[in-house]
Amino acid sequence: MTYISSLHLPVPCQNFPRSVTILGSTGSIGTSALKIIANHPEKFQIIGLAGAKNVHLLARQAVQFRPRVLGVLTDQLAAELRSMLPSGYAPEIVVGSAGYQAMAKDPDAEFILSAQVGAAGLAPTMAAAQAGKIICLANKESLVLGGHLIRKSCQEHGGIILPVDSEHNAIFQSLGGHDPHTLRRILLTASGGPFRTKSSTFLQTVTPAQALKHPNWSMGAKISIDSATLMNKGLEIIEAYHLFGVELATIEVVVHPQSIIHSMVEYRDGSILAHLGTPDMQIPIGYCLAYPTRMEHPLEHLDFAKIATLTFEKPRTDMFPCLNLACEALKAGPSHPVVLNAANEIAVQAFLDEQIPFMDIPHILEQALTDHRGQPMESLDAILDLDTKTRHDVQKYIQTAY
Repeated sequence: MTYISSLHLPVPCQNFPRSVTILGSTGSIGTSALKIIANHPEKFQIIGLAGAKNVHLLARQAVQFRPRVLGVLTDQLAAELRSMLPSGYAPEIVVGSAGYQAMAKDPDAEFILSAQVGAAGLAPTMAAAQAGKIICLANKESLVLGGHLIRKSCQEHGGIILPVDSEHNAIFQSLGGHDPHTLRRILLTASGGPFRTKSSTFLQTVTPAQALKHPNWSMGAKISIDSATLMNKGLEIIEAYHLFGVELATIEVVVHPQSIIHSMVEYRDGSILAHLGTPDMQIPIGYCLAYPTRMEHPLEHLDFAKIATLTFEKPRTDMFPCLNLACEALKAGPSHPVVLNAANEIAVQAFLDEQIPFMDIPHILEQALTDHRGQPMESLDAILDLDTKTRHDVQKYIQTAY
């Protein structure tokens, strides 16, 4: 096992207050992070906030935290955002991927919370790694698409990756202070999503509204659908592979419906260390922002007597084939996860738009992987080109087939 980056914080970053830029501040991760920061104003200074299209929420966040840089998707949105800000407050407003990358490299920002959704997060995460930033990584797609490149950038430029995903944060904490060579396996827990006990007949009739109702977590639309198909767990397998530098055979998925154990690590002597906690993203986000210290959060403490029972199951890969598709893509080569992710983002949106049935999502992904011929992914441009091509091809397929 070889972790993706060094974990030695530069001297200026070891104390508080810490300067933070949040890419994806209007999403579920970003809003949770700002809640933490609002509860600990003496520990953090917000340098930049980027919110893509949600300029109304971004404007409210900007007025509260007064960052000097804001980021949105288009020039039109930038103008709209500017009109919402009060007189006397005139931050720089940057636009698009180039603007996000500039925010990621901002010399005044020590910590970058990469919380964008999907492949859009790759280029800013790469920019932060190349700038030697401390990256609180919530954008798993960055590692799914370009984990090998991010590892190389961290080694060359001193970037530091701290995992925000609850499962990978749990593994990260369970590995702390132990000899990585004594690792036997990583156990990624999965809630199983809202349909883990449903029949194949029911799954043929699933609506977007049903799929968006996760039983334990409050998440955005895309990740909620990924949880329902188990694709989220498939992407997390690829993320763990790159993050922790382990063999695919070392990573196992265990369905744990209560979402109290966030993941586990087994060592050669048979010891299993598990990270338990209330299913609230403030815990892993706060751990990364305050690393290596811990902060208080206004969360209800676990009552084990009330929980009473923790259960575990094997994933139903016959009903939810996305899990196996992710493993097959990882084994096939570095370009296949790019195709898998791009096809999934298009298929999920098509399902949300009621263009395709729920159970056709894995069929579309399998078709995209079958049609793909592997190619080297030696640069960010190569990854982004393949991502764009795959999206176009899958959109065309959906338009033709449906």
